[in-house]
Order: sequence, then C-alpha cells, then structure tokens
Amino acid sequence: MKIFTSTQIHELDKYTIDHEPVSSINLMERAAKAITHCIEAEWSNRTPIVVFAGPGNNGGDALAVARLLADDGYQVSAFLFNIHNKLSNDCALNKKRLIESKRIKQFTEVSVNFEPPTLTPDTVVVDGLFGSGLNKPLTGGFAAMVKYLNSSPAKVVSIDIPSGLICEDNTYNISANILKADLTLTLQQKKLSMLMADNQKYLGRLKVLDIRLSPEYIQNTDCRYRILEENDIRGIMQPRDDFAHKGSMGHALLIAGSYGMAGASILATKACLRAGAGKVTVHSPKRNYDIMQISVPEAIQQMDPEETLFSHPVDTEPYNALGIGPGLGSNETTAIALIAQIRRSTCPLVIDADAINILSSHRAWMQQLPKDIILTPHPKELDRLAGTTSSCCYERLMKASELAERLQAYILLKGHYSALCLPNGHIDFNSTGNSGMATAGSGDVLTGIITALLARGYDAPSACRIGMYLHGLAGDLAAKDLGKESLIAGDIINYLPKAFLRMED
Repeated sequence: MKIFTSTQIHELDKYTIDHEPVSSINLMERAAKAITHCIEAEWSNRTPIVVFAGPGNNGGDALAVARLLADDGYQVSAFLFNIHNKLSNDCALNKKRLIESKRIKQFTEVSVNFEPPTLTPDTVVVDGLFGSGLNKPLTGGFAAMVKYLNSSPAKVVSIDIPSGLICEDNTYNISANILKADLTLTLQQKKLSMLMADNQKYLGRLKVLDIRLSPEYIQNTDCRYRILEENDIRGIMQPRDDFAHKGSMGHALLIAGSYGMAGASILATKACLRAGAGKVTVHSPKRNYDIMQISVPEAIQQMDPEETLFSHPVDTEPYNALGIGPGLGSNETTAIALIAQIRRSTCPLVIDADAINILSSHRAWMQQLPKDIILTPHPKELDRLAGTTSSCCYERLMKASELAERLQAYILLKGHYSALCLPNGHIDFNSTGNSGMATAGSGDVLTGIITALLARGYDAPSACRIGMYLHGLAGDLAAKDLGKESLIAGDIINYLPKAFLRMED
C-alpha cells in the first residue's frame, strides 16, 4: 500500500474527479456514506451525535455525514465554524443540503462567538474541523475547541485525520492542540503521521475506508513511502528447489555473544537455521562453547581465541552472509576486531545491537562501511548512530533515511511499524508485528532471519523486506496462541515455520 503525501492526496482526489469522471460533490457524498456506515455500525440511533465542521472539504464531509445520520433517524446537532465567512464550494453546498433536509435537530453556523454544547459520556462527536490539508499547528479558537473536546467525556470520531494532526511532519506541532480521537476513519489509505508511535494517542482505533479513488493514479504514481503487505512479500519470495541440498541453501556466519550473553548468540543462530540457511557457523568466545553446543546442535561452533569476548576477525571467504552484533559487548578489543572484520568481509553484512553501539562510539569508522550493508537499530541505537537525540519519531525516521542515503546502506529502524530506509531515499514500512514482541532477544531473532535470507541468495532489500515481515508474522501467530503478555523471543523462532507455511498457502 502506497502512502501519499498531503499534496499527492489532493492530486489523487482531483485525478479521480477528472478521470472517473465524478463530480467533487458526489465524491464527497461517497466518502460521507462510507463514514456514516461505520458510525451506524458502532452506535445506534439512540446515540446523540454532535458534528463539528470546519470551513473546508473536511467540514463538507462532516456536514454530509450529519445529513445522512439525520436521515437515518439519529438526533444530530451540527456546528459549522465559518469564522472568515469563506467556505469551500462543496462545504457550502453540503451546508445548503443539510438545511434543506430539515431533519437535523440543530444547525448552528459559528462566525463570531461560540457557546459549546454540553457533551455527555453518551454523546458521539464527529470531528470534521480540519483534514489532511492542514500544514501548521492549530491556534486561537480552534485550539481552544480541541482542548474543550479533549477534556469532554464524549466519544470522538475523526474524519480522515484527527483535527490538528499534520499529515506528515509533526515535529513542531503543539500536542495540546491536537484532538484525541477514539476512532479515526481515514479515507483510502493511511497517512504517514499515522505510522509514528508518538501519534498513536491521537488516533484511537484506526479504520481505512475504501472510497474508490482512482486505482490508475495510485498504481502509476511514484511515492517515497509504502506499507509492505502479504502480496508484496509473496511476490519476492523464492520457492525452494526440490533438489536443493545444504550446500545450495547458503552458509551463514554469525559473530555473536560474549561471556554472560550467550543467549543472544543462541537466539540469532536458531532463527538463522529456522529461516532456511543450509549451514550456520557461529563464532563466539570459548566460554560459550558448551552452552552453544548443547543449545544449538545443528550449528557449527567456531571459538574465538579469547575466553570471554570477540577478539579476532574471521575469514569470510567460505560464507555467503555475515551477521554480527548480538550480545557482542562493547570492549575496546571487540571494537577493534569489529572494524577489522568489516574491512575484510567479502560477503553481505548485517550489523546489529552492540556492533551498532560500537560504531556509534567510533563514528569515523562509519565511513568505512561497505555499500549495501544492513544496519538494524532500535530507536535509541539510531539516535546514537546519528549523534543526536530526536525529539519525535518523524525526525528520527528522517535521520535514518538521510543516513541510509549517505552511507548507501539499508537501515531497518525497528518499531511497531519497522521502517526500511533505502539508499535511494524511499522508505518501506512493515505491516506485521505486535507489542508482545517488545522483549529482550527479539532483535537478535531478526538478525538471524535476515542473515539466513542473505545467505540463501536474496539481495539486501529483499532480505530486509521478507525478514521483517516474517519476523512480525511469526510474532503475530505466536501472540494469537500465547497472548502478548507472555511472548518471549524464543516463541518468535518457534512460530517461524508457521509463518513460512502461511506464505506458501
């Protein structure tokens, strides 16, 4: 699913109007019917409805919804805020239609003073003040209105996007002046700001309504952002050859674990095997030998000369991919071995966890990273890589994207919607995964999966896309059976086979 900017959303509406063809007022009616259907599915006509409409097309949607609800027997009060005595054409037409319908309980056009209605816990407020075209924080009376609604006990349904929330960049927005919806009914596709963790408190439950905007425009228009869905992943997964043998399925090398952190190397190794690598060699300190041999008998053990840490780089000639970092520690001896390993590696690389932290502490080394390297930081690790703490998720995402372009690397920023930042500036968001995966070792599992896919012959972008999707899908399947509260990283590995089977159906 593509994620368009506010400018592209406007162009998509216009293209649909011109090429379907459909009049703008009829397209608005189509959207209003979809919104009304959702509201009526949630609340009966005994529920009092209060509609707040702004002067633009979002307000036009709201007035159309008010009319449709009133036609269906709902007790609807509507307030149209026309402070500057300037309505969009379709908003003005829907105002006329609403008045002419004569079924509305109360209609008030506000131009100067506003006496807010009493809102009870039984009331449903339909928010149509501002939509995806908003490009600056709300101020003055509209900001006061948002604060009033946020302090009320009423349920709030926002049309397209909660009023005050900007479609993309909310870095300099004012949190108190953004409406907190209980339900957001967004039109056609999610907006970029809806994928940011720090904006979730404004959205409530989110539903995407298909209002049949031009599929031709959607298909043919290039955009920077997209959400990866099942069909996207199915399209790039390679079938396993019936005559495959372990030598043809790739040999992966993992450099992971320090004394006391053998668990990280176990999780990464098990995940690598479960993701289909033909052979997996794990390089770990001597003291981890027994636990690794017992825990993962399928893997080849390669011991570092040091007892407790990674100290010497490995020849990568025999291997098809290398994953390095889980549980590695940040000892300076390990740091020197890491950069030596990166310099001498001849196969695709995945850098994670402590390896990322080491690079953050030796920033000059980042210029030595090979092209097409994969880095998988969580948000705080990304902040350390970038050298500054981000004030919001959007700012952090932009820093990750800039870093990916500068290094010509693939940066997979982990989170609920993990974001793969590509060297060309594009960003792919993952659609699988859940909060139960917020547990120690989950990232080690992801490293193992991606390393396996690289070893099997996938290119870097495909390995990242498939890896993060399957990782999240396995977590979703595990959560369905086990619940989110008790989910641990090992469960993600155990459910990887079911995730692969799901993609083969």
